[in-house]
Amino acid sequence: MTAWTLNDIERAIRSSWGVDTCAPEDLAHWRPDNPARGQAGVTAMVVHDLLGGELMMGEVRAGGVRTDLHWWNRSAAGIEIDLTHEQFGPDELVGPGRPVARPARPGRLHAQYVLLRHRVAIELERGRTRLPERACA
Repeated sequence: MTAWTLNDIERAIRSSWGVDTCAPEDLAHWRPDNPARGQAGVTAMVVHDLLGGELMMGEVRAGGVRTDLHWWNRSAAGIEIDLTHEQFGPDELVGPGRPVARPARPGRLHAQYVLLRHRVAIELERGRTRLPERACA
């Protein structure tokens, strides 16, 4: 299997985001100048496919009120990887994360996950080894 660097993975993911990979609840806030908006869940799943480790989840609060959940990754070495952190404005704070189990069945973001995973695979593979099969969001 091909080993990619985190820089390779980040570049492939960032170039693969689009309004069509955005979580439905964030569509109204997605913009080309903030392409990370609404991409956290599907991005965390694709990073998990590639690197393993743990899925992390934390609450997003604005004005002390929970407004959303945020997803990111923690590597087996304990390094936190959050490729979508810049999506939040200065009034949105992400609380401490906790590890969560990967869903066993496809969830509500299945179509967005499959599309992002496909685009990232194309960017990374260039005809080489396929991504490992995993359960999806």
